[in-house]
Order: sequence, then structure tokens, then C-alpha cells
Amino acid sequence: MIKKILIANRGEIAVRIIRACKDMGIKTVAIYSTADEDALHVKYADEKYCIGPPPSAASYLKYSSIITVADYANVNAIHPGAGFLAEDAQFAEMCEAHEIKFIGPSVTDIVTMGDKVKARETVSKAGLKLVPGSGSGRRRNNKKATVETAEDAAELAEKIGYPVGIKAVAGGGGRGIRIAENRPSLFNLFHTAKAEGEAAFGNGDVYIEKWIEEARHIEVQILGDTHGNVVHLGERECSIQRKQQKLLEEAPAASISSKLRSEICKAAAKAAKSIGYTNAGTIEFVVDKDENFYFLEMNTRIQVEHTITESITGIDLIKEQIRLAMGDELGYNQSDIQIQGHAIECRINAEDPANQFMPSPGLVTTYQPPGGIGVRVDGYIYTGYTVPPHYDSLVAKLIAMGRDREEAIARLKRALSEFKIEGIKTTIPLYGDILDDERFLGRAVFTNFLET
Repeated sequence: MIKKILIANRGEIAVRIIRACKDMGIKTVAIYSTADEDALHVKYADEKYCIGPPPSAASYLKYSSIITVADYANVNAIHPGAGFLAEDAQFAEMCEAHEIKFIGPSVTDIVTMGDKVKARETVSKAGLKLVPGSGSGRRRNNKKATVETAEDAAELAEKIGYPVGIKAVAGGGGRGIRIAENRPSLFNLFHTAKAEGEAAFGNGDVYIEKWIEEARHIEVQILGDTHGNVVHLGERECSIQRKQQKLLEEAPAASISSKLRSEICKAAAKAAKSIGYTNAGTIEFVVDKDENFYFLEMNTRIQVEHTITESITGIDLIKEQIRLAMGDELGYNQSDIQIQGHAIECRINAEDPANQFMPSPGLVTTYQPPGGIGVRVDGYIYTGYTVPPHYDSLVAKLIAMGRDREEAIARLKRALSEFKIEGIKTTIPLYGDILDDERFLGRAVFTNFLET
């Protein structure tokens, strides 16, 4: 039994995990940097410990400090949340060495699926199609799927055709990706992508793949237990993005056919089962204009947008993560999963969309969240709180639910009109424009939606 959990994260996801733990009667331990002393997750937790100065490397990413607090507080599990150490195999291994349960998949699964090339090789054996490129399948003639030089990248790009994506093997969250439209830009961006991968993930290896234009980004939520049971909880549409980072998500996906929905969900569940995946995970796909779908990556953690899946299934994914970490069986099969209604999430970031999305940290002078039927807000700020400049700009998530997409949109518009955050700039105004856009209303959304 898990009786006490340390949340190795901050912000809205830390608050979300604490709330789930309280529902389950589980004690919680918050960690925080000196910049987060007044954060909501610190106020809500049963115990709190400062672990260092604001820089993430000296606090939220510092293994030794987190494990020291976990041992001192006598926790028997750590939930890494989303981001930071959530997909760090070395940290998960360290938790297990200290006899602390890491709430997530096995170390093996994190290692395999966290390496983009290894992940492609693994899922290709399960029958998933891969985007043409250096990482598209098993290694042949002992040749590496990564690309070592810009010259090799250019040679491959000529074969598969421009544009191409240059991607960091260990990338994530939209980082470590560059799009080359021609040979000169490839030579410039190849070294940039390698440098970003090395700086952000400690791994400068990259691979090349065809960049699909007019693409849709569709992902499938997976749950697996340690008894061999795997289910999917439907798919999510994540095509509205800024620099490969998601802004608005909805479930079910509005832009795909029923036939594709069935195929893509079955394929994801089959792939997860083939590797014996446990706990929560998300398999992401890119879909072209002809509804061919290709494996993109797997995230071995809870996603920011897990809220909309909860809304249409009634399943609390954080609670399920904790149950599965304790060794419980799922307790239901695929036919028991019922999708009802429609849900849309807007990520409320402390950014100025009118000024190239410049970060906007600072004092929140007014915080007035919306309410009413079909509206949910997950956040961590409040009136009088100062948003620090050191971390991700996400301050809240606004989720609207309805019987169908039209009702969800109507509720989301109403909620956005009620949502008041003053003192800092946020992306709230942007979503009003998106919801009125004829392409969005007509379900014609692609990953280049904002740019076009």
C-alpha cells in the first residue's frame, strides 16, 4: 500500500496530484524552490520541504535533494508529474534503489520509449507505420538510425524529399526539432538541433524524417497493469500548436473519421501490449491528409491534457496511476470504456500572444476563474501570487465539457469570457479568436493552424 507520496514537481500538475491523493486518503509531501515558497501546491500538501534555489538544475532536477527529502519524510512513493524528472530513467532507478515506488512505467520502458530511435524500432515490430526517414524502422546492415553529419542528412533529405524534420533522439515537449525546407536551411539547422538536444537533454544525437505538411497530431491514452492488461481511453486531437507545443486539445478528435479512430486506437493498444507497458502512457501519431497515420513518439508519463480524457471517460487518471503502481489490476476491459460527450482544453500560459508569445511573469493582481456546468479549471495561481520567471509559463488549464462538440465550444466561450487574470498577460484572448475561426468550427485543424 502507498501511504505517503512525494510530488516531485510544481505548478498545476502538483496541485492535481495532491487533490487525487487527498481523495484516496494518502498523505502528501511537497518540494519547492525558494521561488515557489508561496505556491499553491506548497499550501495544500501535508508536508513541505525547500530543496534549493530557483534554477531547476539546483532544485526540481536535483536527484540527491529529492531523494534526501523522500528518505527523511519516510515516503514510500514518488509521483514525478509531467515534465522535469517524469521520463528520467536514472531517477526512476534511483527511487527503486531506495525502495521508493516510482509512480510510472518500468525503467526499461522509460529507457526504450524515451529514445526516439529505439521507440521507433520497437513499435515497428508491433506493426505501427513510421514516417520515412533515418529512424523509420529497424536498423539495416548495422547502420545507425541516427544521422552523424549534415552531409549525410542532406543525402537522405534528397531521397525522401523536403521539407524534413531534424529531431533530437531524446527530445520532448516540442524542443529539439527543426524543420528544413531546403538544402541550405538543413545545413544551418542540423547543428542547431544537435546543440539544443545536447543542452536540453544531454544527448546531441538526431535523426531525420519526412515532415508531413497539413498534418494532424492525434494521440491515444493508454493504461496498463502489471498483470498484462492494457486498454486505451480514446484519442485526443492536439493539432493546434505553437512551435510544436500544444495549446488547445480536444477529445474525441473532431478532425478524423470513425474508421481512423477505431484503427488508431486499436494500433496504439496493440503496441503498448506488445511491450508489456504498465501505468499511464500516451502514444502519439501524425496523420496526413489521406488519413494515413504514422507513429510519432510515446510519452511515458501523464500528459498535461489528460483532463479531457477524464472528462469523456469518467476515469481519474492520477488515481489510476497510483492504483497501478501499487500492483492493482485495471479491473475493467476495453468494452467497459465508454466515451461520452466532448471536451476541449485551453492551456492558459503567462505569455503575450500579441507580442510573439513573450513570457509574462509577475504579480497577479486579479484571479477570477469561471464556473458553472461543464467547466473545470486546473491551476496554481491566485490573487496576490507572483508568477516566477524561472519555469514553464503554464499557469492554468481551462476545460469545457458538453454533450457534443458544439455545446463544449459554447461553454468554453462562456468560460473564457468569465476568466479574469490581471497583472500579467495570458493567452486567454487568443482562444476567443481560435474558437471563432471558420477552420476550427469546420474541424479543419492542422499543426500549422496558427501560422496560416
